[in-house]
Amino acid sequence: MAIVAILFFGLMVVGLPVGVVIGVAGMGGILQMGPRFMTMAPDRVFAGLDLFPFLAMPFFILAGEIMNRSGITMGLVRLADALVGWLRGGMAHSNMVASVLFAGITGSATADAAAFGNTLVPAMVKGGYSRPFACAVTAAGSIIGPTIPPSTLAIIYGSIMGVSIAGLFAAGILPGLLICLICMAVIAMLARRMDLPKGQGRPSFRIVLTALREGLLAIILPVFILGSILGGFATPTEAAAIAVAYSLFVGGVLYRALSWRDLYEIGVRTTRITGVIFLIIASATILGWWMAFNQVPQAVASSLLSISSNPDVIIGLILLLLLVTGLVMDINATLIILAPVLAPLTLQLGMDPVHAGIMIILALNISLMTPPVGACLFVLASVSGEKVENISAALWPFILAEVCILLLVAYWSDLTLFIPRMLGL
Repeated sequence: MAIVAILFFGLMVVGLPVGVVIGVAGMGGILQMGPRFMTMAPDRVFAGLDLFPFLAMPFFILAGEIMNRSGITMGLVRLADALVGWLRGGMAHSNMVASVLFAGITGSATADAAAFGNTLVPAMVKGGYSRPFACAVTAAGSIIGPTIPPSTLAIIYGSIMGVSIAGLFAAGILPGLLICLICMAVIAMLARRMDLPKGQGRPSFRIVLTALREGLLAIILPVFILGSILGGFATPTEAAAIAVAYSLFVGGVLYRALSWRDLYEIGVRTTRITGVIFLIIASATILGWWMAFNQVPQAVASSLLSISSNPDVIIGLILLLLLVTGLVMDINATLIILAPVLAPLTLQLGMDPVHAGIMIILALNISLMTPPVGACLFVLASVSGEKVENISAALWPFILAEVCILLLVAYWSDLTLFIPRMLGL
């Protein structure tokens, strides 16, 4: 085990891509297992990727990129502004509501951070908000994307752990909405102290109706995705493919906002994002194989159970492990490596597989906005020009609030499972 740990942490310190780090460490472990296992490694890599639900990921990413590039999603921003923009700190509230609406299209935190970092952050700064606070609000709202369906992490977790993806999608709805509400409560508490700007007053019903009409084409898509999957009419992969066709039709035919150049750039960006995720999955398959051979999951479970036999304490330790690991490691890699280790332990504790899955996913989502490697922090720093440390300083109230939601989700299973049970999932 020592050589795998040395390779893993040594290459991480050097700064190699996480997919390469995991792959090299895994191959080092396979070499220790024996030469005959090396001949089996390629088959294990392809077996790790040969899962039909994984096809949903590039389709959802592609649909979100098309909606972003064609400007369809800006209708959601205008609708959010019409609904809550009149409050003190209205643009911050609008940012949060728009994140909920946007989440149902892309399921990606970084896509949310990039889109709103280019649009809402400059608008908030122009409206009198400090740049670090505007970036912090955007980062806090961005993790709603991979919590509310469609969620890439839910697809990965459901595929590798054999848990219902539709159930995970349904279980993510209430936690995602609660994150929005608690972040809006934080904004409201900070509004007076920071003297945040106030909107122009309540909009008329006509203005709200106009904004709803402008955003209707974008709202239809997440409603269709959720309805078709949760209703059992389509698999996540089929729904994702239809989402691409719909976004192409709306963006290209109705809005006439897509050129051949745009489609090329969208395809390249989708390929890069998908390639990175699939490289991590393939590499983690090898490392996971080595861990299973050496009974690492059983060792971790025994270690945690030796600390305490109280299920509540064990759950707290699991959350701590996920949050700390997420501070220094890509969340896709963390999920693929730790899920096979932690999921059996949660079953021993009597947790429902869907409940355990959404708890793990939400804990890792919070890591997207925590330094030093939070992906959303670096996306916002790159598009806004603000320093990561300044954004991080403004983020702490939101991080603490979202950790409270994580604890609520972890220790109140009925909250997470209410919608899945209602839908019979």
